[in-house]
Amino acid sequence: MTSRPNILFLMTDQHRADTLGAYGNDRASTPAIDSLAASGTRFDRWYTPSAICTPARASLLTGQAPFRHKLLANNERNVGYIEDLPQDQFTFSQALREAGYSCGLVGKWHTGTEREPADFGFDGVHLPGWHNPVDHEDYLAYLAERDLPPYAISDRVRGTLPNGGPGNLLAARLHQPVEATFEHYLATRAIEMLERYAAQREADGTPFYLALNFFGPHLPYVVPDAYFDLVDPETVELPRSIAETFQGKPPVQKNYSDHWTFDTMPIEVTRKLIAVYRGYVTLIDEQVARVLAAMDRLGLTDETATFFTCDHGEFTGSHRLHDKGPAMYEDIYRTPGIVRIPGGPAGQVRTEFVSLMDCTATILELAGVEDRSGACDSRSLVPLVSGEDVPWDQEIVCEFHGHHFPYPQRMLRDARYKLVVNPDSTNELYDLLTDPDELMNVYGHPEMAPVRSDMLGRLYRRLRDRGDKFFHWMTSMYDVGEVSYDPTMSGLDESTYRADEASPHGEPAARGGGGGRA
Repeated sequence: MTSRPNILFLMTDQHRADTLGAYGNDRASTPAIDSLAASGTRFDRWYTPSAICTPARASLLTGQAPFRHKLLANNERNVGYIEDLPQDQFTFSQALREAGYSCGLVGKWHTGTEREPADFGFDGVHLPGWHNPVDHEDYLAYLAERDLPPYAISDRVRGTLPNGGPGNLLAARLHQPVEATFEHYLATRAIEMLERYAAQREADGTPFYLALNFFGPHLPYVVPDAYFDLVDPETVELPRSIAETFQGKPPVQKNYSDHWTFDTMPIEVTRKLIAVYRGYVTLIDEQVARVLAAMDRLGLTDETATFFTCDHGEFTGSHRLHDKGPAMYEDIYRTPGIVRIPGGPAGQVRTEFVSLMDCTATILELAGVEDRSGACDSRSLVPLVSGEDVPWDQEIVCEFHGHHFPYPQRMLRDARYKLVVNPDSTNELYDLLTDPDELMNVYGHPEMAPVRSDMLGRLYRRLRDRGDKFFHWMTSMYDVGEVSYDPTMSGLDESTYRADEASPHGEPAARGGGGGRA
């Protein structure tokens, strides 16, 4: 591997893995992203730490789980959480700056409101917001310089809200040529920054980190005719989970389906939305191709580590939902993740459970930063991308804290099963071998009791060991096994009861859930 390689980080927003040819979609038109997978490593079990923009992006920046960095919600729907990382928060960009790297960010930030990318050591124009800021002065200047027409849309797609109002905009036809799209603009700005960084590297050897963060294919899917009509809706296969009944599921899922107006639109509209979403992915893939071609032209490809991933997935009709939310399905938690490093094997597929957070330690290792302790929830992927066989976790933990309203969730996923703990509601357990679409919640099935008990205990221990105090709820509510501390966490009991010691009521009191009361 090249010593201190450059790093190119390509990131999309709300991107389903199954829209890419590299992930098995034989109808996808994504040759650029697929080529990255063919020349590097594709991770088949790559998960977001939290399926919502700001917490996931903050976890990438810090290498810390959301419960730790505490940036838990998007500011647009903030439910009382903090909106910016503290001044003393560790971030990989500042560590890279200290290690002599140039750092640039083109595109979506969405990692705070008051503190901008420049506050964390990034070059580039700050583009705030959750979706393409088409009124931003730099974008308007880009259009004016090239005599390109402004943003204008028609053919809006939306349903009807439960209160009778118009639903959220889901898609629209964009009346601009591709050169005027925000996606083309972002790729152009990234190429311009690549050229500056390449010249600097040629002059004095300074390596660079450059992130290109697209705002899409996040809804609304607003794209020109060529992409709006690229895929014939009649050829679209509906997701099997469109058969969702919400029976045995937390009621919040049906509420979210109503919020996203799924049942107020004909099924043909769902087919069209999926078709336009796929067209949007193709538009982005073409812009990725432009950036990769610039890398080749500038002679950077062989000395640059390249990542492709996203912050989280997207429902697009799966489970009769759109967007994302308090439902920890694979559609929004399992995402694409591709890494290519100089000298690494080509066409490799890894099945270890890895996280978007693991990019942080990976970036730091590539840059030669030895002290990676700040990124305490991150583990470098370099050994895996290098083709090594190393011990790795056989499960992954994800978390959610709310969107529109507080709604805490924790998830444990292993090779076969997924457990979701919903404190206010029904817990969920899915057998992904027999039910890959997660339609049947088997949490309460008697024959699943051993699996349920085992996974509750494993999740409890993982949360306890990492310091996520959600474990306290599990201590009192479920049989999580023996506990070695005062379960009340009051500090008023000098020790937990011994196994042979009775409680004041004559019952053993040293097990979580069974009688873990002091």
